[in-house]
Amino acid sequence: MALSDRAHRNHEELFPNHKSTLRVTDPELIEVFDNFAFDEVIAQSRLDTKTRVMLTLAGIIGANGVAEFRVMAGAALNVGVPPVQLKEIVYQSVPYVGMARAFEFINVTNDVLARRGIQLPVEGQSTTDPATRLEKGLAVQKTAFGEAIDKLYERSPKDQLHIQRFLSANCFGDYYTRTGLDIKFRELVTLSILIALGGADTQVEGHIRANVRVGNHRDVLLDVITQLLPWVGYPRTLNALSALNEVVPEQ
Repeated sequence: MALSDRAHRNHEELFPNHKSTLRVTDPELIEVFDNFAFDEVIAQSRLDTKTRVMLTLAGIIGANGVAEFRVMAGAALNVGVPPVQLKEIVYQSVPYVGMARAFEFINVTNDVLARRGIQLPVEGQSTTDPATRLEKGLAVQKTAFGEAIDKLYERSPKDQLHIQRFLSANCFGDYYTRTGLDIKFRELVTLSILIALGGADTQVEGHIRANVRVGNHRDVLLDVITQLLPWVGYPRTLNALSALNEVVPEQ
């Protein structure tokens, strides 16, 4: 099997002049994978290259692919993803994968940026402070989830209300209110992370609903799920498709 022309072009766009060691040690596997990931799958996409790469990075974080993230982060810079947006993808992962996993991705991102001569820290994007994070976070949370948030507060056992406040103030107030990525894109990033993470089917369904509320409709979500397939595998992809079909059936 030979690498298709389209796979070669798409690969070169991301990794110009890259010499893959797998082409030497595992030529059959890499030809199968590259023809699939960089030809067949991309051919199904209407996403622009930068968007596709950024959401692939989010999925790679969810899948805990540290080595692959390093390579793809370089590709993101090659196709014009700004350092601030690369950082914001990693920061957005923190409340979903936890700092235990995100820590290594932060360090890898810093190393990739430093090697490109990009001064750290990048420009700050925070818009809240300790006095405003709960109010602003709750507002963003309701934008994405609507009246369901009020019901969560009403139905929460009293000894667990602090978790609801954490979600509003920390997950949404500290992260979603940041500039660098708007709420529509943050929801796509979050969904990509959750799909790849596995074991979060309820959250995947919830964030599909949130994506639709903020303007990311079925065709976009199907495209994102399709683009994640080579990187996260069929089981998690099929689970995401089931959630998509449940929330937004094909018209």
